[in-house]
This record gives sequence, C-alpha cells and structure tokens, in this order.
Amino acid sequence: MVQYGTQRINEAGRLEIGGVDAAVLTEAYGTPLFVYDVEDIRRRAAAFHQAFQNEQVNYQIAYASKAFSCIAMLELAADLELSLDVCSEGELYTAAKAGFPMENIHFHGNNKTPQELEMAVEHGIGCIVVDNFTELSWLMALTESKKQQMDVLIRITPGVEAHTHEYISTGQEDSKFGFDLNSGQADKAVNMLKDHKWLRLQGVHSHIGSQIFRAEGFEEAVRAVFHSIRKWNHEFGFYPQVLNVGGGFGIRYAEGDKPLPLGDYITRMVKEVKNEAASMNKPVPEIWIEPGRALVGEAGTTIYSLGARKEIPDVRTYLSVDGGMTDNIRPALYQAEYSALLANRANDPIEEQVSIAGKCCESGDMLIWDLDLPKAGSGDLLAVFSTGAYGYSMANNYNRILRPAVVFVENGRHECVIRRESLEDLVKLEERYSLLQKESSRTS
Repeated sequence: MVQYGTQRINEAGRLEIGGVDAAVLTEAYGTPLFVYDVEDIRRRAAAFHQAFQNEQVNYQIAYASKAFSCIAMLELAADLELSLDVCSEGELYTAAKAGFPMENIHFHGNNKTPQELEMAVEHGIGCIVVDNFTELSWLMALTESKKQQMDVLIRITPGVEAHTHEYISTGQEDSKFGFDLNSGQADKAVNMLKDHKWLRLQGVHSHIGSQIFRAEGFEEAVRAVFHSIRKWNHEFGFYPQVLNVGGGFGIRYAEGDKPLPLGDYITRMVKEVKNEAASMNKPVPEIWIEPGRALVGEAGTTIYSLGARKEIPDVRTYLSVDGGMTDNIRPALYQAEYSALLANRANDPIEEQVSIAGKCCESGDMLIWDLDLPKAGSGDLLAVFSTGAYGYSMANNYNRILRPAVVFVENGRHECVIRRESLEDLVKLEERYSLLQKESSRTS
C-alpha cells in the first residue's frame, strides 16, 4: 500500500485516516463517503508557502476551488493563508458564504456572463482574469457605468503543450482559453488596457494544463510569456506587477505516477522568472500559482460498500460498488486510473484480481480495471485513493443516485461538512406539469 497523508493500517487491520477508523466513519455516515485528510492539506499548503519563502519573492497561492468547493473547504483555505480562484457565480457565492476575504479572490472563466462580472465588481474581489475580447468590452462598460476600478490580469495561451490528457491541456495555441500570443490577440488586449481609466492591468496569467509531472513545461511557459513581455515593455511601456503561472502540478493516482515534490515545481519556475526579469534589468514580479488538485487530490479518499459479484470464467470478475460515475466521473471522462484496497481487511492476503464496477446503467461506469484484492464480497469496504479533486465537484444525479456525504478528519476527530443527499433533496426543485393536469380534466 502506498500511504497517503496520515493514512495507516491499525491493529485491527483496518484503514485509518486522520486517526479515524474507516469502519467508524462508514457506520456514522454511510457509503459512498468522501473523507478528507485535513492534516495532509495543511502540509501541502505549508510546502508551497515554504518554497516561495525560500526564494524570497512576493507571491500568492490561490486555491483553485473548482477542484473541491464547499463552505468548510474555503474556511480552511482562508485559515491556511491561501487566496482563491473562482470561475462561476456559484463558486463566488460559496466564498462569500464562507466569509472568504474578497480582496484575495481571482475570477476566471472563458465565458463569464455580464451578471457574473457585475457580481465580482460589486463584491470588490481582488482581480478578474480577462479571457477574451467579448468579456473585456463588457467589463470596460461595467466599470465605466459604476465608476469603479478593478484590477485585471489577461490570460494568454503561451503555445506550450503540457504532457497530459488532451482534455486537460490548456496552454496550447488551439484552446478555448485566453488571448493567443502568436496571432497578436494578446498584444491588442494589452494595448486596450494599458491606460484604461477603470481597469488596472496588473499582469499576465497562463496555465498550460493539469496533472503535470515535469517542471520543464512551466519553465518554457515562463520564457514564452517573457518573450512577449519584452515586446510589450518596448512598445507600450508595460511591465507586469504580477505573473500568474497557473497550476496543474501532478499528484499520485496510480503506482506509475511520479510527481515532483511540490517545492521543486516552485523553485524551478521562480528561478526562471528571476533569470528573465534580470535579463531585462527589471524587478521580479509577484508570482501567483493556482493549485487545486495538488492541495486536495491525495487528501481525499472515497469509501464504498461492495455489493454484487459477477464471475465470468477465464475472463473477468466484476465487483460492484454503491457509487461510480455519479461520484467519480474521471475514469469515464479521462480514462483516469486509481489505486484502492479493502478498508476493513487491509492486511488480508491478496487472492484474486477483480475489476471495480459502478452501479450506473452504463457499460463505461468502471472505476478500476484489474485490481488485486483479498477475496471480497458484499459488505466489504473499498477505499479508493486520491479522489479529493474533481470527485465531489463533478458529482451528479445520473440514474437519480444521491450524492455522497463529505467528512473532514483530523487528529482522531471527524466532522460532516456536506451531508448526504436525501430522496427529498432529489426532487425539491421540481414542479408538477400543470398543463398535463388541465388536459386530463378536459378529457375525463
């Protein structure tokens, strides 16, 4: 077993997370259950902080809340002195409900609505990351009408392709995100913003993708951005106060995943920024990053109850769990791989290879193929690791399956931060079709 965070196997042979037995958690909260190791999140945030402090630069670490957002998580992020990356009115609303400092919030997204931009301006958030000319024109008109200033960054696509899945690569030229460098779009945006009365251009944002295991892509992106910064400084007199290099730092999902220590990513990209700034005889900009998965991914574990068993002689044995693509759509969406063990019998000897199936009515609802386990069956608990990012945040009600509860554990204590959906929750927004009732009364 590769241990994550504070996990260990206790004397009873059961998985513990944060000093709490998995069987205790499932008895209290049921399954499926998302369990977050708070101490692991704290350690990861501290590692990022320490890496920047070692380099003696000004910085912000913005938690990318799309990875997992709820009031308790954002309260924790504030306590860890993180800034916040939001990309919808719902994420901004959650931050407000959590009491997150508005001045430390950055608003992202390729299709911000006028209503979302107005909400961001009215809340007085720290900055808006402008993604395209449509948004820029709306934001110019909005701040002019309100006579209210707003700090902005421009998002650019540096033409760097990360070594990752095509659906989570965002820095290449052909992307729905940001102003393109090579076509001159970014030049035009800088020129429009450099002397604007209400929009204060603070800097540049780039993001090359997700689940990246090598630092070279970040270094290459820094060089590509500075190539344009030289041009903007010469033509427009613009030099950024802020350089946001995004996120995408990889984590361990499966045995073959070998991410760098978190501090290594920071050290290498910061040194590249220092070199580029020194070559221009300019100060080092404040450096921002946006880790989401790297903060919470490995800290999350999903615990399922095993149900049906199907054995196909000489082909495959399927074990089904009481969740699936409704709480973890990544295997179906990205062909993502995960590791797992029997949480209630973790020390039992391996006896068979099985495949873990979800309960949705889709052939593609498979969580793990070819997993080595002890002989397992109905009622056993399966712990699937590294589900803290894009699990609950992408959860859905396909087949009208209820979304799981979420529990935080730390120092032997556990607390439910999102309760399990009820059947009543499932239909609470729905109304009966009144026209159908009227038609029925006419024909009766």
